[in-house]
Amino acid sequence: MQKLVIASNNAGKLREFQTLLAPLGIEIVTQAQLGISEAEEPHLTFVENALAKARHVSLACGLPALADDSGICVHALNSAPGVFSARYTGLPSSDERNNLGLLQAMQAHTDRRAYFYCSLVLIRHAGDPTPLIAEGAWHGEIAHQASGDGGFGYDPLFYLPELGKSSAQLDHDQKHAISHRGQAMRVLLEKLKVRQAHEG
Repeated sequence: MQKLVIASNNAGKLREFQTLLAPLGIEIVTQAQLGISEAEEPHLTFVENALAKARHVSLACGLPALADDSGICVHALNSAPGVFSARYTGLPSSDERNNLGLLQAMQAHTDRRAYFYCSLVLIRHAGDPTPLIAEGAWHGEIAHQASGDGGFGYDPLFYLPELGKSSAQLDHDQKHAISHRGQAMRVLLEKLKVRQAHEG
């Protein structure tokens, strides 16, 4: 695999992927660079949406594709926003509006537990019957107010009690070491190594 298309137009995710995939020495291109439209995300699970995005991109360009579907799940909200995290307060997507919407939804709740969840899917071609799938979960709480200016999405509201910081207050290396996407990527890379060893 010499070239890999990232099935995302999210600038924050793309930066993280570039960092996490750097050790592989694979040429990384984005769907936007290839003029590929966004895929539909009609499913109710992260893994199904990630598969849909990877297949959409690979079908359009004929290259291997890596897709991520991730979001924040809040216990008190029956796991919402979940797969609707990016469009929680409607489209076009707005991190600021989504964070305000989540704070408002949490006003009546004392249980602040939440977790970020990520499903990664890597396919060799659009019809790949054995995609590599990896998942990660990162547990924390919803803060009462935003803090930090790093990261993206709900990072300013995702509080980590053991560190006394929000996700948006972590530096890149710290975040990659413990985040849902970092966890999933390490699992995916391990599965890729195993596959490559078997296939020579």
